[in-house]
Amino acid sequence: MTTLLAFFAAYLLGSIPFGLLLTRAAGLGDVRQIGSGNIGATNVLRTGNKKIAALTLLLDLLKGFLAVALVKQFFPSNDPQLLFDQAGPVPAAALGAVLGHCFPVWLGFKGGKGVATNAGVSFGLGWPIGLAYALVWLGVLAVSRISSLAGMCAVIAAALAAAVFGFPQFVPVLVVIAAIVLWLHRENIGRLSRGEEPRVGGKKG
Repeated sequence: MTTLLAFFAAYLLGSIPFGLLLTRAAGLGDVRQIGSGNIGATNVLRTGNKKIAALTLLLDLLKGFLAVALVKQFFPSNDPQLLFDQAGPVPAAALGAVLGHCFPVWLGFKGGKGVATNAGVSFGLGWPIGLAYALVWLGVLAVSRISSLAGMCAVIAAALAAAVFGFPQFVPVLVVIAAIVLWLHRENIGRLSRGEEPRVGGKKG
């Protein structure tokens, strides 16, 4: 029951569509009608408003972090091992937050691609995981200037970092999240293979 409550609470937190809410509040229209059509920071950036895009990134990251951190705080367990078990409430919250962002019930289950939210989740699970995530994300983005490639590399790095830095209990959920994020990027993967994926700051097409 604790695990289910953690999952659904995290899902609801993760499903807050900050990208859509912020662009509407700023008078930029419906972000789902431009670019890729998703509600993440990369698509918000296509509105031309860097501040709103940065705020979207921060809030999407924060909701992932809070989903995990709040579960650690408010879902105590009589068995401390259960809290951090592979099938315990913390991994459930991690998965719930990312699924909420990617498939929000309020938007007909059509949301973002989970990269920023999973960054927050990674920091919530363990700072070494989050640091590896951030370094790979920023490093690949700086070299390639391709947002999708950086995000996909980062989600894979998180699962590897969990295994390397002593968080084996979180490897399964991070592998599942990575698979979801990669699947949501399947069109990006196709464009990457054809050399057609747009670069940050470049002209599309």
